[in-house]
Amino acid sequence: MNKNRPKHKPAIATSEPSRLTSLSGRLENPVNKSSISFIRRKKPYLETPAVGGHEFIGHVAAVGEGVSGFGLGDRAAAEQIVPCGECRFCLGGEYTMCTRHAVFGFKHYVNGGFAEYALMPKNARLYKIPEDMPLTSAVLIEPYACSYHAVDRARITSEDIVVISGCGPLGLGMVTAAKLKKPAKLISLDMFDKRLEHARLLGADITINPSKQNAAEEIRKLTEGYGCDVYIEATGHPSSVTQGLDAIRKNGRFVEFSLFSEPVTCNWTVIGDGKELDIYGVSLSPGCFPAVIDGIYSGKLNTKGIVTHSFRLEEFKAAFDVCMDGRENVKVMLVP
Repeated sequence: MNKNRPKHKPAIATSEPSRLTSLSGRLENPVNKSSISFIRRKKPYLETPAVGGHEFIGHVAAVGEGVSGFGLGDRAAAEQIVPCGECRFCLGGEYTMCTRHAVFGFKHYVNGGFAEYALMPKNARLYKIPEDMPLTSAVLIEPYACSYHAVDRARITSEDIVVISGCGPLGLGMVTAAKLKKPAKLISLDMFDKRLEHARLLGADITINPSKQNAAEEIRKLTEGYGCDVYIEATGHPSSVTQGLDAIRKNGRFVEFSLFSEPVTCNWTVIGDGKELDIYGVSLSPGCFPAVIDGIYSGKLNTKGIVTHSFRLEEFKAAFDVCMDGRENVKVMLVP
């Protein structure tokens, strides 16, 4: 199997910007809860009309003139951002910080995967994926790549006690990625016990439900009163931020991954004079797709049970409702 593993390099398009590569006559999409929230709340950086969906995989149905690296029928995954290739960030290799920040499904000129076909612009970053990778694993490449980047930002060592707050698909992706770092202890937090069960299956040593226990107090009990070394926030709720600032030790590393629908208010003094914390932000998944594709394919990154529901594309409304409920699902998938 490993001998036939594709090399995971971005497609290189040498054509003019108007030339496009067409990806797939069959796109599979995991449904992203944040995207649904943006659509419903009409966030300013959502430029409509646009076809949503920034997490998708498919097969190449047509190849534009001058495009190399892909052929008809190749199975592929696309990074969520289409960098401009011209701003200071792109030129410096920090393409996920691209000034234009054109993410599939959020701009009218980079329509996403909630469709039968999707056109890949010149600067789209595509990767071949193994044909025999299970569909329920392959659709997790993009979210797991974001999770992988968050864990990388945390600089986890074997001596660290790590807390991951939130056991949605991204938080669970962080659990399986963090487990590879072999931390001294891995703790998962979530308000739903069913999701905590998933976290334990993926490698969490301890799980805590903050609706039933004071998470910060429990973490201090487990750390001789000091607090955790690393706290990764992956819920998008302000209370998880203040909880983390309370639970983390002095000189700890706080990683903020989430997108928030409301402002977060906290005692900023804790970050400086109180605990002298290192604060790390996370955006997208720079350079993570190759490692994640290999990790999922080899089984090092566990995807078992993450996709809990599957809907046909025309059933998207029902899929969105199930996704937003959160109690009985982890990841919802749309299939044409």
